[in-house]
Amino acid sequence: MKLTKLQKKIYNLLIKIPEGKITNYKLLAKAIGKPKNWREIGKILNQNPFSEKYHCYKVVKSDGKIGGYKFGIKKKITLLKKDGIIIINNRVKNFSKILFRF
Repeated sequence: MKLTKLQKKIYNLLIKIPEGKITNYKLLAKAIGKPKNWREIGKILNQNPFSEKYHCYKVVKSDGKIGGYKFGIKKKITLLKKDGIIIINNRVKNFSKILFRF
């Protein structure tokens, strides 16, 4: 599958997110130079064909809520917990402390 330039930019940013950290859709949009296109980022991540390499589960909403995930919210929470991220009521605990900024 051939990726678009935009997909490549986004997926390459996902690699930079360290274990135990998360980011949000707005920060990703800002990092690629399209600060108002955070919804487009969500759509692209939802279609990520390489989710094992490019960890889109590490992207949450800007208020710390989990947000959607191609494989379901339960799977996203499981993966986040595996990274040591605490989730309470579908929200990231200590959100601002573990937020990764590009």
